[in-house]
Amino acid sequence: MTERTLVAGVGNIFFGDDGFGVEVARRLAEHELPDWVTVADYGISGMHLAYDLSNGYERAILIDATPRGGAPGTVYVIEPERPPESGGALFDAHGMQPEVVLGALEMLGAKTGQMLIVGCEPANSDPGIGLSGPVAAAVDNAVRVVLDLI
Repeated sequence: MTERTLVAGVGNIFFGDDGFGVEVARRLAEHELPDWVTVADYGISGMHLAYDLSNGYERAILIDATPRGGAPGTVYVIEPERPPESGGALFDAHGMQPEVVLGALEMLGAKTGQMLIVGCEPANSDPGIGLSGPVAAAVDNAVRVVLDLI
């Protein structure tokens, strides 16, 4: 596969496990990856991510803390549903939910191909820097999952 792929770590490092995606992106950046793959830390900048996606990526892999009711540290691969066209509805430029990013792409008149989320069940999203034990232990697994997807 040689589709231009953007791997985006998202989340807020100041809220515990919400910094999961940022840490996974940091670790992935240490790997030698194909030249058609870009890895970046977007933090909480949803609009920046949407602008970058509008530059012709065929695939996006978002990495984020993703509460789904499982055991903390559980890693998920999710393909989000595309929301119906909103007709330019307002959105939070700092929102990182897939539907917000997809809505921003729509507003920009752009589209992206496949979007996947590699998520991790958080244990703690209280204010504070640092991942909880179960989520920190899941980082290496998430790196392997993303590398397999690439």
